[in-house]
Amino acid sequence: MKISTKGRYGLTIVVVLGSKYGEGPVPLRQIAEEQSLSEAYLEQLIPPLRNNGIVKSVRGAYGGYKLAKPPAEITAGDVIRVLEGPIQPVEGLDEGDIPQQELWKRIAEAVRNVLDTTTIEHLMETNENNVHDSYMFYI
Repeated sequence: MKISTKGRYGLTIVVVLGSKYGEGPVPLRQIAEEQSLSEAYLEQLIPPLRNNGIVKSVRGAYGGYKLAKPPAEITAGDVIRVLEGPIQPVEGLDEGDIPQQELWKRIAEAVRNVLDTTTIEHLMETNENNVHDSYMFYI
């Protein structure tokens, strides 16, 4: 299973909104600029996230987007399923008896387990730690 830019950028949107949770709506333009991403592409990812209850839109001059739930209640799996579809390493796992079927099912379950136990809050903490760990000083 390969996660496309839809899944990766969708997670980026949700993690950024999570980092600003409780501060009010965030314009998509701001996320695009901060993350060096195409605003037009991010605009295509927002409707499915909104329709599936992950983000909310706020209209008006100071509008934008915010998470519909706290970051601890949204998993990476929630976002990936909305944007990428079912989590399966190969197609047709439930159709008949394919060679190595048990292997593919175990791989799919392992991936689902990681995605479903990783919250947006956890990704925010990981991102924050990586930013601090990435500084390197030379004397």
